[in-house]
Amino acid sequence: MTTAPDAAGVRAGPLAGVRVIDMTSVMMGPYATMILGDYGADIIKVESPDGDVMRYAAPMKHPLMGAMYLQGNRNKRSIALELKQPGGRDALLRLAATADVFVHNVRPAAMRRLQLSADDLLARNPRLVYASLHGFGETGPYAGRPAYDDLIQGMTALPALTGQITGEPRYSPATMADRIVGLNATHAILAALLHRDRSGEGQAIEIPMFETMAQFVLGDHMAGRSFEPPIGPAGYSRLLSPDRRPYRTSDGYLCALVYTDKHWDVFFDAVGLHDVEARDPRLKDISARTRNYDFVYQWFSEMMQSRSSAEWMALFEAADIPFAPMHDLDALIDDPHLAAVGLIQTIEHPTEGPLRVAGPAATWSKTPPSIRRAPPRLGEHGAEILREQGFSESEIDALTQSGALR
Repeated sequence: MTTAPDAAGVRAGPLAGVRVIDMTSVMMGPYATMILGDYGADIIKVESPDGDVMRYAAPMKHPLMGAMYLQGNRNKRSIALELKQPGGRDALLRLAATADVFVHNVRPAAMRRLQLSADDLLARNPRLVYASLHGFGETGPYAGRPAYDDLIQGMTALPALTGQITGEPRYSPATMADRIVGLNATHAILAALLHRDRSGEGQAIEIPMFETMAQFVLGDHMAGRSFEPPIGPAGYSRLLSPDRRPYRTSDGYLCALVYTDKHWDVFFDAVGLHDVEARDPRLKDISARTRNYDFVYQWFSEMMQSRSSAEWMALFEAADIPFAPMHDLDALIDDPHLAAVGLIQTIEHPTEGPLRVAGPAATWSKTPPSIRRAPPRLGEHGAEILREQGFSESEIDALTQSGALR
């Protein structure tokens, strides 16, 4: 078991010494800063006195410690400031004055009202990387609109694509937009830090959800509209084939991908279709198959129903054809490979007890990511953080008495 609150004996990650002021909530921003924290950065999570809204997302053992919050906020320290109070805003400005990164997912107009815009903070700290995560780019007609994962999925055609296959539009059963945009924010911040270390210049970065997800989706689906004038419709036909799905076998489901010509030749031999001339011409080679995805997937889907999952797995194993079980959530959590590589880690939380989290996935030979701190209680480290910044005990008491510090 890893003891998360104590960093003693844990090797420094690649971002050791980098301080991040994290004024994000929900999932997109906290996911980005969690990764930076795994890499060794000191993440100061700035919350309102009510706390990150994900603290309220059940299930939970204790108030303000919901499971979704716990899964996205390790390796952080929490300070709860009322930024509408002058003392709270001034405390945040003092923290940002010596930080390396300031990241928020508040709408830009609200940040301007608080006088916490990129111009405000870069004037105080020209080496700062100021990262804004919001719904839409500030130069477009949607600037300033509220945005959440469901809305951005809908605007970037993901439910429509699902509906094209299944007959009914559906959101992905994962916070796909939040996490993909969070990943993009992480690498944007890292690139800006690299530039800062080479040039001495901080800068403002805008990571908009809509544009980022549009790039993600259209990379697959521009298709015929890649060309000017278009030579066909948008949409990658392989991904939109109705029978591209886990295959029903005689006793369950199985995931498989017979992809290359070599795979198909071995598969035909294994199922007794040795005579090349007897095969449907739409299956004969990769060129024919890519022009007939709907037929290929339908034909394969019907073939898979003829044997059990165990029989197909044995055949695919022997033929070196890619396959995988179709996990449900419990099977994924209990997967023996994940257990062997140690992805699911147990950390000891001071109030929540043993807590299982999906840890960093990559392995590093010199500066590995690590889990050093459990997800913080609301405002748990406020006084500690302010003392590090040079606040006196009387200043901290005054902030507490005024309601600026929880």
